[in-house]
Amino acid sequence: MYLYSVIRGIVGILFRLLYRLEVHGKDNVLEEGRLILCSNHISNLDPIILSIVFPRQVCWMAKKQLFKNKVLSCFLTKLGAFPVDREESDLSAIRNALKVLKKESVLGIFPEGTRVKEMNIENAKPGVALISIKANSPVLPVYIEGHFKPFSKIRVYFGKPISFFSKDDKKLTTEDYRLFSKEILQSIYSIKDKEVEM
Repeated sequence: MYLYSVIRGIVGILFRLLYRLEVHGKDNVLEEGRLILCSNHISNLDPIILSIVFPRQVCWMAKKQLFKNKVLSCFLTKLGAFPVDREESDLSAIRNALKVLKKESVLGIFPEGTRVKEMNIENAKPGVALISIKANSPVLPVYIEGHFKPFSKIRVYFGKPISFFSKDDKKLTTEDYRLFSKEILQSIYSIKDKEVEM
């Protein structure tokens, strides 16, 4: 936690000099308890931006390729990140995600699995809904907007937390989880429109 806070502070200063960060919907952020932070994914810098503006430590589920370098792997692990195989079902990553939430901490996931330029609900992966339901954890949808060019404005919109606690007790299939994940992804992309309406 100490290392995370120190690095977050240093990187935060650098990024605020490099970009104009603008945050909306701060009132929607849960200050305690288990939580899954779910965002659209437009840049490799997304997890850094979100970690800077989010008040709590975020344990990121990151692609396994980042952990091939031993030094980087050690660094990421100390910051709370853990690897996931995006090409197939990764039970180890799911177990690690559930451990994070069991500790009443914040888990960071990009439900589309990789960077995308345009919204496509079909990109939603079933894992995020599965983890949310198994851990009885609310999901905080987040929308990031920006081009990540030096000195440009990057906007972060926090939506209202959603949960699937009240869903039926029936045994859920992969397709059920995929449908719930689509709901999450749809809520992410609708945040900005709702913000404008207000």
